[in-house]
Amino acid sequence: MTDSPEVSGAVLPGYPEPLWIQAVHVIRGEIDRGVLRPGGRLPPERELCRQLGISRVTLRKALADLVEAGVLSPSHGRGWYVAQAAQKKEWPNNLESFSETASRMGLTPHSTVLRAETTPASIDEAEQLGIAPGTPLFRLERVRLLEGVPIALDLTWLRRALVPDIGDVDFTERSLYSTLSAAGVEPVRADSTIEATKADERAAEHLDLAPGDPVLVMRQLALSARQEPLFVSTIQYAGDRYRLRTSFARS
Repeated sequence: MTDSPEVSGAVLPGYPEPLWIQAVHVIRGEIDRGVLRPGGRLPPERELCRQLGISRVTLRKALADLVEAGVLSPSHGRGWYVAQAAQKKEWPNNLESFSETASRMGLTPHSTVLRAETTPASIDEAEQLGIAPGTPLFRLERVRLLEGVPIALDLTWLRRALVPDIGDVDFTERSLYSTLSAAGVEPVRADSTIEATKADERAAEHLDLAPGDPVLVMRQLALSARQEPLFVSTIQYAGDRYRLRTSFARS
């Protein structure tokens, strides 16, 4: 007899996804549907293995992944619990940096820098920024984290001449917007598009997702007060960790 709800879902040996990933999806689905509630205890491991039709080794791999993602929390000797639901955070529809948004939410931002280098602009890149092909561009690629949780994979490029010493900046903690501001460069508007797609292997690796999981891709062209292009960003947000707030009006 257990006070935990029963987990139901299909884990199929012949399905392309590994069994442990299928188990992750089943447990997440039960949480999303409210069958497993925040603070509630999962059934014992033996019972979960029976319900899902998988081995204990496979189950523990799935549970460890859910703990890493902050979905579950282990309690030594007592079992596995659904993490308390955190209030969903919304990104605003006004232009502010990742660090500014984090500060407003009372969260701690951090970045893992994957690339910070200067290379010549391609023809397409030059056209977007209104510059000559071959102009030196500074390329900055980062994994953006909040409270240690990866939120987005961000690739931004801009003319190196805007901030000549930008290559010396430590962007693990420093904000790109504050770096630009210190150099007298102020973005005031960004033309943006957002589309839903599936995470490729690289995005999945850096965002702690499975390949094919949903991501939201935001492409931005930031402009100065004189409407001069400043930089271009392509930001891939983990689909379950990003929500944009906006509004519409009839003219």
